[in-house]
Amino acid sequence: MTPYRITLVLTVLAAVVVVLTRVRLAKDEGAGRLSIPRGLLNTHTFSGVPAVILWVAFLVTGNALLGWIALLFWWVTVVAGLLILARWLPARGRHSSGPTADTWGEGPGLSALAHVGLLVGVLLFTGFLATGNI
Repeated sequence: MTPYRITLVLTVLAAVVVVLTRVRLAKDEGAGRLSIPRGLLNTHTFSGVPAVILWVAFLVTGNALLGWIALLFWWVTVVAGLLILARWLPARGRHSSGPTADTWGEGPGLSALAHVGLLVGVLLFTGFLATGNI
């Protein structure tokens, strides 16, 4: 597979992560041990959407400036996504409770796969753009 095709596949998967994170946590009933602040979820969504749009525009036009701007948004999205994973950190203390389950899966597996995958994808995007492979 060429770097361009890898980038196309990862772009679609990254867009799915941005949308599904919003859908999953939009209600106040998110899964995990900690409640996620609305601002963090908004940061993830409102940086992820322009990242996807600008990145697709870059892939269509080849304009490197669009690619670098999109990468800035991608990195903000990745950091917000990794902070969202904090809801699964073990809680300690006398009054701590177990994690809240939801209908999306047992435990943090889906969220970890999505957000660590997004990190790997954005690392690849950055490497491909920096080396001129896309």
